[in-house]
Amino acid sequence: MNQNKDLLNPTEADQFGLTAAALLRHGSESLPAAIKDRLYAARLKALSVKKPEKVRIQQHILAHSTGTWSSGSRPFWDNVGWIAPLVVLVFGIVGIAQWQQDSRINDIAELDVALLTDDVPPDAYADSGFLGFLKNGPLAESDQDNLDAVKSPS
Repeated sequence: MNQNKDLLNPTEADQFGLTAAALLRHGSESLPAAIKDRLYAARLKALSVKKPEKVRIQQHILAHSTGTWSSGSRPFWDNVGWIAPLVVLVFGIVGIAQWQQDSRINDIAELDVALLTDDVPPDAYADSGFLGFLKNGPLAESDQDNLDAVKSPS
């Protein structure tokens, strides 16, 4: 369904509203008096709880000792005031990304230093048997006794 075809331009919307109001007015003429009274009371109640519309009032005040006039509102800051939080947000995100990248670089550097200063050659870390040894740790005493028994047949 094309949404643009469903939308009315302002003139068509006004015409629709006037037509709908005329039909409702015509239909309400045939209603009994009791129902008309209830509808009137409902309209009054709805109007009484309607929130008042906010009206922006510009106050004109004297400026500093220069004698120039200025308005109470600051249109420059009203229009541009949202930029400062946006700039702070962007710099904060960039700073956090930079800090995380530096942290990753430092972690990799520490790992490289540990590998290069260790007694074990770096090729040993690629050996699956050595990785199994690192994960399981040294042999337990019962495993060591079994290994000794296998090595020395008596």
